[in-house]
Amino acid sequence: MAGCCRYSVSAFTLLCLCVFTILMVLVNYNHFNSFMSISAPTLESPGPKLELQRLIVSTSGQIRAVSSSRSTDDDHHLNRNSTVVRETKKLSREQVLEQGLARARASIRSAAISRIVRLSSFKNGNDVPVGDVYRNPSAFYQSYVEMERRFKVYVYTEGEVPIVHDGPCKEIYTIEGRFIHEMEHGAKRFRTNDPQRAHVYFMPFSVTWMVKYIYTPLSFNVTPLKQFVSDYVKVISTKHPFWNRTHGADHFMLACHDWGPHASKGNSLLYNNSIRVLCNANTSEGFNPQKDVSLPEISLNGGYLSPKLIHPPPCNASRPYLSFFAGGLHGPIRPHLLQHWKGRDDDMQVYEYLPKNKDYYSYMLQSKFCLCPSGYEVASPRIVEAIYSECVPVILSDNYVLPFSDVLRWEAFSVQVETTKIPRLKEILLAIPEEKYRKLQDGVRIVRKHFMLNQPSKRFDMFHMILHSIWLRRINARPE
Repeated sequence: MAGCCRYSVSAFTLLCLCVFTILMVLVNYNHFNSFMSISAPTLESPGPKLELQRLIVSTSGQIRAVSSSRSTDDDHHLNRNSTVVRETKKLSREQVLEQGLARARASIRSAAISRIVRLSSFKNGNDVPVGDVYRNPSAFYQSYVEMERRFKVYVYTEGEVPIVHDGPCKEIYTIEGRFIHEMEHGAKRFRTNDPQRAHVYFMPFSVTWMVKYIYTPLSFNVTPLKQFVSDYVKVISTKHPFWNRTHGADHFMLACHDWGPHASKGNSLLYNNSIRVLCNANTSEGFNPQKDVSLPEISLNGGYLSPKLIHPPPCNASRPYLSFFAGGLHGPIRPHLLQHWKGRDDDMQVYEYLPKNKDYYSYMLQSKFCLCPSGYEVASPRIVEAIYSECVPVILSDNYVLPFSDVLRWEAFSVQVETTKIPRLKEILLAIPEEKYRKLQDGVRIVRKHFMLNQPSKRFDMFHMILHSIWLRRINARPE
């Protein structure tokens, strides 16, 4: 009997121990669950890691971030599965390119608003765009950096030398050939051999060489030029998909010859949609500054800059003449200028043709103001020559869109006089206070680097400024 009681007590004790153990396990399990619910975010209230965002590229090319919203079914799916599933649609190359351009636009816009130049980004302190000559130095620099970072140009290989892939590299149309050669053989940062990676497409034909090789002298018939351009566009649009994809809007041509605009009429899409880089930037003849680029006209005798212009005299050097001009009698403005000022005033050194015993550049270097009247067309190489000689340009032209005016304030380093006021020219120039003149001359000195043709090209020089103007039109931005 005692033995039975002993076994009965032992069984009861064992049962109690089992119940106690089960209760302790349940208590600890509830405590563990309570700890986990505090330490980790719940699926109903996801933490930052579960915030999903996607980039939406609108038709205008702008980017905006949109937080993804989940439905009850989504939450149920997340509760059933401990992992988060991200569904991403692979972007096409075109979309990736447009995303990059949208980011560039946003960064330029931010810099334009802040108006702060981040000097830490500069490789060379001399590159810092400062002064009144710039519309917005910080926006200009940010745009330039974005161009260096992203911009890619595809150069079509179609066409034969000399009319395509070549151009004049000396005399009055120097810039046409120099740009083509730099784009074809230099500019490794910007050129791409993969057309799928390109933002713009360059058609490297030379209008000047068209005039030389396929134009009939004295015929004034530009039909062969237009026919060549028409045929060229037909070839590239047949062999490649890029022209048809945008109707030529991301393509560009470059011409310094006066007949560049006429040649571009060989294809209506080229004339109306494409970026036309032209010396003849005349708004009365169809030049559209919203999409076209004004190309500086530069004349290099023999292909070289005159040694006299390489190192202009210091700012305190004597400039005994008030103004200077020498040039042929053609176009509607020059006869008016010569009629009123040729040989009439020693302060106003105005010549039709400079006597052989006098030096053209020496006069520029000794004059405070250099008169730059249009000829038959609006552009004049005298503007760039004046800048080289640090002589303040006096623009005498109607309907002329000045080069790089997207970023440069020409009124800060030049004087623009209405052609109807030519009879009062001396009065207007004398009315400019000495302090203002010095400021204008300082401005000329600052912008001089933007009009230099370097071999090899350098940051912010003429080649890069032309490319930057094309870049601005591709991203449809004005860094002001």
